[in-house]
Amino acid sequence: MIARALNQKTARYLSWADFLDLAQSLDCVGVEPRNDLGRPFFDGIAPEEAGRMAHDRGLRLLGLSEVYPFNDWNRERADQVRSLIDTAHAAGAETISLIPRVDGRGTEDGLRQKVLRDVMRQILPMLDGTDVVALIEPIGFAKSSLKHKAELVEAIEDVGEPEKFKLVHDTFQHVIAGEAEIFAPYTGIVHISGISDPDVPLDEMQDAYRVLVDANDRCRNIEQVASFIDAGYDGAFSFECTEPLLHVSPIIGEEIRRSFEFIEARALK
Repeated sequence: MIARALNQKTARYLSWADFLDLAQSLDCVGVEPRNDLGRPFFDGIAPEEAGRMAHDRGLRLLGLSEVYPFNDWNRERADQVRSLIDTAHAAGAETISLIPRVDGRGTEDGLRQKVLRDVMRQILPMLDGTDVVALIEPIGFAKSSLKHKAELVEAIEDVGEPEKFKLVHDTFQHVIAGEAEIFAPYTGIVHISGISDPDVPLDEMQDAYRVLVDANDRCRNIEQVASFIDAGYDGAFSFECTEPLLHVSPIIGEEIRRSFEFIEARALK
């Protein structure tokens, strides 16, 4: 069995308690709560209590999502990052998630790399005194200011804090960015989701329709998961699915379990 995990976006309409119960029933190692579902983290439950609720079910809080766009740096963004770190620390969450701007600005070669490093150096002292790691997720969209994981790995090395910054490997973003290499030692978590419709282009327009992985998957999830396992990665594989029909499915737990088992039967050969 892989280290199963569940991003709250996949079951966005469940209450905090029901979401945790779902993850526990699926034998997950942990969950990723979100602040962009139209309601507060943990449905307004205090972070300390929300963390206890997870731990009582044997679940880790793998990370809190998110700040966007983290590399459009200003006082407001600094406050958002600081607040996210404080919430993660209080809840016992292991990481926070930072998403780069995808509006076509700040993409120039030279500028985007400099801004990335400058912002990471601003964030670094905010992490002092905590066990929180900052996860940065490259986004493969054409207008993204951080498309490629190789560029982020270079920045992590330059900033000199590989234990404080890790990357998110998203199997969908990996494919639309046209990347081949994975960076297992730099990876904090792997987000998995698929595109099964054979008639749609694999581009950013499908970001809102990412589904559970099945035999028709076009995102090469099996190959990607197997590559991470072969590389010695022992972190979590977290379903981050956005398909609206999944969110309202009366058998969502059965569907997710079936997809986890499909992946494991093929990637763990």
